[in-house]
Amino acid sequence: GRAVVINEQLSRRAALHVGHTLALGPGLSLPVAGVVGDYGNPIGQAIVGEALFRRTFPAIEPSRYGVRTGNPQGLRRALTEAFDVPPTRIIDQAAIKAFSLSVFERTFSVTDALNVLTLAVAAFAILMSLLTLAAMRLPQMAPVWAMGTTQRRLAGLEILRTVLLAAITAVLALPLGLALAWVLLAIVNVEAFGWRLPMYLFPVEYIRLMLFALAAALLAALWPAWRLSRMEPTGLLRIFANER
Repeated sequence: GRAVVINEQLSRRAALHVGHTLALGPGLSLPVAGVVGDYGNPIGQAIVGEALFRRTFPAIEPSRYGVRTGNPQGLRRALTEAFDVPPTRIIDQAAIKAFSLSVFERTFSVTDALNVLTLAVAAFAILMSLLTLAAMRLPQMAPVWAMGTTQRRLAGLEILRTVLLAAITAVLALPLGLALAWVLLAIVNVEAFGWRLPMYLFPVEYIRLMLFALAAALLAALWPAWRLSRMEPTGLLRIFANER
């Protein structure tokens, strides 16, 4: 009864932080002992001890009770039989939590499948882009071939160039994506809902995603490189002659 805990919504709206004083009623002001996250709740709320609440607001009767039990089904039956409480008024939080976790697990499974599909689409897009770029770069590679570089070496250099470009893109995209995530969590979400989600980093997942991106770029570069290595020398000679 000597302090109060408030949720993040009230903390942000009233500019209250740990150590500040919150007026709870006539003649009752308590220091803020902590700020807790309350996701999904749009209302600012304060939490005090039960004894202090009864002394401060004696006219308010409790309408909900929380009971810890190892046999929720037995307690549900006992309450229904003894007090004729409708089953719909009794909520098993453990069952709700288990159901929510199962829904999240299925959601993440769908997300993983969508990630694979996204990588496949990205690989196809890279393939089409590389085929177009390979045709556009032939006039630039023909003089190099005419100077003595073999087609096989040119194909290898094209693969190396593609993988390096993919690596540079991934290295630049990672901090940009993290910065965008921080803006969404720390600024947009706070302005829209009044609460902030914590941001966690997963370096192993980032490395795996970068490896997948490099693998997709490598696979997409193989076909244009193979076409270049199997191209007839007369074709390169004709391109070289036309460029001159």
